[in-house]
Amino acid sequence: MQVFLIVAPVFALIAIGYAAALSGLLSEAAHKGITEFAFSIAMPALLFRTIAVAEVPAVDPLHLWGAYFGAVAIIWVVATLLATKVLRRPAADAASIAVGSVYGNIVMIGIPLSLAAFGEAAAAPMALILSVNTPLLWIVGTLHMEWVERDESASLPRLVASILLELARNPLMIAIVAGSLWRLPGLGLHPVIDKVLVLLAQSGVPCALVALGASLVNFRIKGQAATLTALCVLKLVAMPAVAWVLAFWVFHLPAVAAGVVVLFGAMPAGANAYIFAMRYQRVVNSTSGAIALGTALSVVSAVALIWALI
Repeated sequence: MQVFLIVAPVFALIAIGYAAALSGLLSEAAHKGITEFAFSIAMPALLFRTIAVAEVPAVDPLHLWGAYFGAVAIIWVVATLLATKVLRRPAADAASIAVGSVYGNIVMIGIPLSLAAFGEAAAAPMALILSVNTPLLWIVGTLHMEWVERDESASLPRLVASILLELARNPLMIAIVAGSLWRLPGLGLHPVIDKVLVLLAQSGVPCALVALGASLVNFRIKGQAATLTALCVLKLVAMPAVAWVLAFWVFHLPAVAAGVVVLFGAMPAGANAYIFAMRYQRVVNSTSGAIALGTALSVVSAVALIWALI
């Protein structure tokens, strides 16, 4: 029952967003507005306040990153080899498949589930992973794709610089850095400011989940069956399994930090994986299908994982 109470509200809000968009009750303009509010204001407020004032246990960043990004690296290699040697797809397709196999929806689904399962103790490990995840995966994915395509006209330093510049303007990245800096001198928050942040934070999770549900209307379960299956299995099964081994048995992380690593690793492919596929026009249909099917399947996988973790 406890696991059901953690997972059910999260996926119920996703379902509400999907139904509202599918029925026309939520217009495209309204969906865009909810999404912009959630990711430009509400979720940054949630992250800032959680990091700035939460009492969190100490966690070794190198061990945490080793567990999570070690799993990312292993699955990346497995996905690349699977795509080229088993599925017989071009090397450029393998780069897009690798991104789709590791780039999970940790903001929209991972944060709500982690906070519901572990409370504010999840703040530190979440912030440490989030602060590195997007920059690292975009840069490595770009380098992988540019290397296999060997486009001499493209300047890798310029591509990397443009990604970093874009990330520097990302409200979520700004909130993580600002919250960490605010926490250092132990200033705390004025009651009025804290109340405002609490109100914004309370709206962040439901808005993000409804926005996610509405966005799923644009994704379809399509693409080559073998590729779609590989993407879902790698993301929902293989990556959390590897993350579990690394977090608990190799790096011996504290229970909450290890739980966040495993839960983040189990999140289905998200919009960023689709954006990457669209950018290079590689494996677009299968990535779209992995987002739609993976999100549906994650209802079951998330229940199983949280039951095992708590």
